[in-house]
Amino acid sequence: MDQAVIEANRKALLKAQQGELDAVLMYTRLADVVPPDDAAVFRQLAAEEGHHASAFHHYTGEVLQPKKTKAVMIPLLYKTLERKTAYSLISGGEYSAGNKYKTLVLTFPDVQSVLDDEFRHGDMVKALL
Repeated sequence: MDQAVIEANRKALLKAQQGELDAVLMYTRLADVVPPDDAAVFRQLAAEEGHHASAFHHYTGEVLQPKKTKAVMIPLLYKTLERKTAYSLISGGEYSAGNKYKTLVLTFPDVQSVLDDEFRHGDMVKALL
């Protein structure tokens, strides 16, 4: 891949990498507070999000740290709101990420698998309801 193309898309790639890292931590923490069947799904999603972060790291070369905001807020929302509300927010976030990756796929076709996973993740979380 041409370095100029990567640099032109650097901001979007870094944002995607950060979002995936944040999701790893969020799903890991959420798995600690949900019922065991749901926890297994969230642990699977955390692992897959980690692979996505690695895919973006391939382009950025940056080592980022996950931000804890979602990892604190989503488990708290789960505990204080209806399960349906929390899971709807999570699935919406997955669909939103997938939609954002559509523009990256035009330049980085291998991101298509990440995009597909994001929509699958949204469906998996919805299926828990």
